[in-house]
Parts: sequence; structure tokens; C-alpha cells
Amino acid sequence: MKLYPTLQTYIEKAQALPIPKERREVLQVLINYIQLKVNEGQEINLNFICTHNSRRSQFSQIWGKVAAAYHNIEIHSFSGGVEVTAFNERAVKSIQRFGFKVIKEGEGNPKYSVSYTDYEAPIIAFSKVFDDSNNEAKNFAAVMTCSHADENCPFIPGADARIPVRYEDPKTFDDTEKEAEKYDERSLQIASEMLYVFSKIKKL
Repeated sequence: MKLYPTLQTYIEKAQALPIPKERREVLQVLINYIQLKVNEGQEINLNFICTHNSRRSQFSQIWGKVAAAYHNIEIHSFSGGVEVTAFNERAVKSIQRFGFKVIKEGEGNPKYSVSYTDYEAPIIAFSKVFDDSNNEAKNFAAVMTCSHADENCPFIPGADARIPVRYEDPKTFDDTEKEAEKYDERSLQIASEMLYVFSKIKKL
């Protein structure tokens, strides 16, 4: 698959990042879930969930899809929250810096077409609740990307697995001199971990 050049460079950078043992243990639960679906010939539906569906869950949806495509594994990658806000513009700028092509449509809670190659359909990213009709909310893994959603949503209807993969919120650095650096740092971490996950899947 031919990725955009800047994006390819960041993927290589992400692949070079070390993943600590404690994070590998966290990710192993997700690896096991995906591998089981592959072994059983079932669809792989991943729904990345965070409270506002604005930063970490959006990064995870995008990088999950790209990492799977990079390793030639077919998945459906979704994201959602418990409140509708918007895909945060700081996070959008971060993925643009990483080489994604982004087209914005609408205001308030705009829809973004996020492309990583000219040969696949773009990812449509916007803030929504986890069971929004766009998410085909059934038989999916609820991948909990923030502690608030993980701790306050004990039951996710439609999920056949609940897998915490929590990330620190770059929002902490909004409107500081480290804002762009910390958003890119979080995006790169998520890219690294999603690429690691899909590199471990054995195809039948």
C-alpha cells in the first residue's frame, strides 16, 4: 500500500519507538481479541471510546485503521463517546502534520475526511456517541481510551468485549507552548501501539 510520503516517515518513526513491558501487557488483550476474530473468520469491529470523542479516541480510530491496513488486515474502525462535542482542532492539526490529507465539511461538529492513501476510502471522523448509527454498534470491542469513560461506563451495549487501553489526555497542554509537541507525542504513541498490535496478528 502506497502511503503519503510524510505519513510513511512518521510510521517508520512510530515503529522505532520502544513499547514498555507494562504497555505490551495492556495491548496483549486487544491482540488476543483481534486474533480470535481472525481465527474464527469473523469481522473485526473496534470502537474506540472516550468521553467527548474529541482527541484520544479519534487518534485511535485513525491509527487503528491505518495500522491494520499497513499490515493487510481488514477491520472496521470506529470511535465514539458519551457526549457529542467535536473532533478537536488541535488534534486535527496534529494528524495534518503527520501527513494525512484532511477535508473539513460543516461547522460546530464538522465531519473530516481523513485520507492516508489515494487507493482507499477516507476515514470519516467526527464526534458522536459510541452507539451512533455510523458505528454499526454490534459485535465490537469497546476499546476504552480514557479513564473517565472506562470508569463511568460499566456497560457498553452491543460490545462483545471491553478492553481498556488508556492514554493521557493532551488537552492538559492546550494553549501552552508545548501544545503541538504534546498532541504529536500522544498521536505518535497511539500510532506506535496500534502498529505493534497489528504486527502481532497471524493471518490464516
